[in-house]
Amino acid sequence: MAASPHIMIIGGGVMGAATAYFLAAQHGVHATVIERDPTYTRASSALSASSIRQQFSAPVNMRLSRWSFDFLQRAHTELAVGADAPHLSLVTQGYLYLATPQGRAMLAAKQATQTLHGADIEWLPQPALARRFGWLHTDDLAAGTWGRSGEGWFDGPALLQAFKRKAQSLGARWRTGEVAHVHTRNDRAHALQLTDGTQLDGIDALALCAGAWSSPLAAQMGLHIPVAPKKRDVFVFDSPAATPGCPLVIDPSGIWFRPEGSGWLCGAPPRATTGNPDLDDPDEAPLHAIDHALWDDFIWPALAHRVPQFEAARVRSAWAGYYEMNAWDHNGLAGPVPGCANAITACGFSGHGMQQAPAVGQAMARLLMGQPAPEVDALTPARIAAGVRVVEANVI
Repeated sequence: MAASPHIMIIGGGVMGAATAYFLAAQHGVHATVIERDPTYTRASSALSASSIRQQFSAPVNMRLSRWSFDFLQRAHTELAVGADAPHLSLVTQGYLYLATPQGRAMLAAKQATQTLHGADIEWLPQPALARRFGWLHTDDLAAGTWGRSGEGWFDGPALLQAFKRKAQSLGARWRTGEVAHVHTRNDRAHALQLTDGTQLDGIDALALCAGAWSSPLAAQMGLHIPVAPKKRDVFVFDSPAATPGCPLVIDPSGIWFRPEGSGWLCGAPPRATTGNPDLDDPDEAPLHAIDHALWDDFIWPALAHRVPQFEAARVRSAWAGYYEMNAWDHNGLAGPVPGCANAITACGFSGHGMQQAPAVGQAMARLLMGQPAPEVDALTPARIAAGVRVVEANVI
């Protein structure tokens, strides 16, 4: 690699912006970031519910989110540009996973693994749940697990903009354009062709961070990955309910909810109306087509069951964003692109990319500089061709 390497990053969302920041801050390298939409209108980073947890089933995800949580706590100083410090509005009220008697054993096994790997997760049997969260209906529950520390939610779009502004202040460059083709020669990426016909030559190293739209470009480098954009609806609702100390609650029904300002946010997987996953959860469904029947038929009844005062809940607004869903094992793909010696990728995080972007971004920066990044070794894209799954069971 040249003394001043020419590094290009495809995708200026939170993963690409974090990579550009760590390259500049820790290695003194000024990457060029290619982003097709500087407004981030359809970007997953701008439409995320932006929560962070350690209650995963795969230890690699616990470690990455723990590192990222620590970063979020110091980001107001680390990502400040002069006297202008970002405000990420980090709330640390934890996640609360709930289980019925049928799900108790599985929840207990996950909590044991999480505790073994250093996560501060408290086991709450039904009586303790009822005492701590008196607004919950707990008669049909056996237990819950609550993150006492290291979990919560934050302003994800603010984190994206903070990474971008700080990276630019250190010399990183953002260029508006959409990559149509990655040109390779002798097992190396050497040029990018944009949809307007522009060709960008002289690449020393390349990072593919195009999120849900990474698969076609990865295939041009010989990496076939089952990553696709899956729409997820988020509803903002009001209620006269009082839920003091409310964490982000994961209900056995499949819904989730958490406080947001004077109201709450909630969501759920798409409705299974046909029995065909390809029809019920298609790739790149239009974001404007909010499934309001999901609220009426499923979310609202489940909310009212779990929090009786939510019977009076009313939707205030709604939006949708894309998960970059990795159908292989619902886990991120982070590391070298097999068969392309100077390319890496970070994509397919299946809903937990925003929270892990700080940890993955600093790992990607080291990989681009030819240094090891063992914290993401388990997420190597080579695992797909090898038939190895690192399954993440706690996908919300």
